[in-house]
Amino acid sequence: MSGLLALLDDVAGIAKVAAASIDDVAANAAKAGAKAAGAVIDDAAVTPKYVHGFEAKRELPIIWKIARGSFKSKLLILLPIALLLANFAPWLISPLLMLGGAYLCFEGAEKIYHILVPHDDHHVFAEDAPDDPAHLEEQKVAGAIKTDFILSAEIMTISLAAIPEGSFWMVAATLAMVGIGITVAVYGSVALIVKADDVGLWLSANGRLGVTRALGRGLVKAMPHFMKLLTVVGTAAMLWVGGSIVIHGMEELGLGWLGHHIHDWAYAVGHMVPAAWEGFVAWFAKAGMDGVFGLALGFVLIPIVTKFLVPVWNTLRPNAG
Repeated sequence: MSGLLALLDDVAGIAKVAAASIDDVAANAAKAGAKAAGAVIDDAAVTPKYVHGFEAKRELPIIWKIARGSFKSKLLILLPIALLLANFAPWLISPLLMLGGAYLCFEGAEKIYHILVPHDDHHVFAEDAPDDPAHLEEQKVAGAIKTDFILSAEIMTISLAAIPEGSFWMVAATLAMVGIGITVAVYGSVALIVKADDVGLWLSANGRLGVTRALGRGLVKAMPHFMKLLTVVGTAAMLWVGGSIVIHGMEELGLGWLGHHIHDWAYAVGHMVPAAWEGFVAWFAKAGMDGVFGLALGFVLIPIVTKFLVPVWNTLRPNAG
């Protein structure tokens, strides 16, 4: 009997340790996911355009194909690479973060540049679209997965840098949870966004109550404005996160003067308001200055990418020409 009690006590102890580990993984995943907010918002803002122009019945299958590709990218490619970096080349994490941050700055600045200087709407790496709907769908999905891979790489790298030092399996479990959770959140949100106008049309036509029909009409009218707002928020988040990543990387490289000045200026701005608002205002001011830096960096990168990197990419691409 005493042996059984001792065994049950050991099992209970193991269960407590396991529960604590799960709590730690969940907490670390939540913190890491929050750090990657800019890339996550942009992912949710960018993806709906890939189903634009297709029949309504194809929208959810296309989103599922992109989500499935995102799962594979995060869990089968990026997760092992992140673990290799963490264990064998941690010094590469900061430069890769800065590279990803610079990419976010470029993407955000390019969107603003397209608004300020209207021209043919195409991405710098876009390819000609085929006429066949099935082929077009395959190409759109492939393009979306490529874009998602870049954003996923940034998300996983940001998350890796935000995870406290721990065992190999703790880091692996946390990154896996981040990857799964963010993918579900992003593409679940995208599915809701894409189908919201269809739901609104159905409610407006089939609602039994006047308030239900009015809600449906309001939903249809609101979605275009919501999409514009999501694009603005996603662009601002990219510039803020990208700028802050590059500035933090500069600090780690011994170039901390800009980051220190931004911190001091934000602290001074926070002191201008009542104490209850000081923390929020200081944070908002710092985020704004990080975003301004990100925008400036992005504008500098636009000619470098479009005039040099893209021609080189098109030259090296096997099917170029």
